[in-house]
Amino acid sequence: MAVEALGKGMCLSCNTRWDTSSELRRGSSSAIELGRFCSGFLGRRLVVGSPRGKTLGSGNLGSISAQMSLSVRKSVKWWERLLHPNMKVIDSAQDLVDTLLEAGDKLVIVDFFSPGCGGCRALHPKICQFAEMNPNVLFLPINHEQHKSMCYSLNVHVLPFFKFYRGAEGRLCSFSCTNATIKKFKDALAKHNTDRCSLGPAKGLEESELTALAANGDLSFNSTPKAPVPVPYLHDASSEKTLTNPILPLHLNPWFFQDIDEKSLVTAQR
Repeated sequence: MAVEALGKGMCLSCNTRWDTSSELRRGSSSAIELGRFCSGFLGRRLVVGSPRGKTLGSGNLGSISAQMSLSVRKSVKWWERLLHPNMKVIDSAQDLVDTLLEAGDKLVIVDFFSPGCGGCRALHPKICQFAEMNPNVLFLPINHEQHKSMCYSLNVHVLPFFKFYRGAEGRLCSFSCTNATIKKFKDALAKHNTDRCSLGPAKGLEESELTALAANGDLSFNSTPKAPVPVPYLHDASSEKTLTNPILPLHLNPWFFQDIDEKSLVTAQR
């Protein structure tokens, strides 16, 4: 079949024309000039013939196979929507530990959720709204389905669940709430999101939580016992005699015999 000159080009998938010149050449001397063309082509073969009504030989007859590519947009998961710069998705236990220690005096809210949790999905837009209204607060979402062992080590057994941390104080509170009990979250945020200055570095997770994470293989952590605090020695002059040689038994202490001699002397004088 003969095809009209298509010199300017077109989009076969959406029937949109554009102005680009193209040429399809057969052999060294003959050329088929393609012109403006509009087609309802949907994956069929496009046979190219002579524009002047001349029959092409069997050796010159050609066909162009074209395919229509479908562009499918990847759907965004509900827990990935509406995220703000102060919301960081945690991907490991070590990431959680490092983020808490690097937060300094910032209030950090760890948000435990699950993709299949209806309450988590309903609460997510409000949590994102709180994050937008409080840019100085750091929100750390943790996917329970991806980190079940870590959540178990942190005693998270109900969803949605939240833990508040801040500076040298460490963990401030932890609780579960839904849309119906969102006031609990608002009250905790208002209480702990006040200006304050810690008198030491950020504490992060509790030692018991770190030990549990290490026991389950989620974290490399070696607990070192704390050095005993030395108790200052208080010198008491009234008890100097009894502390002269505390290692010796009482009957071998020279002060013991001195006391006996003094008592004996007083008795003899009477």
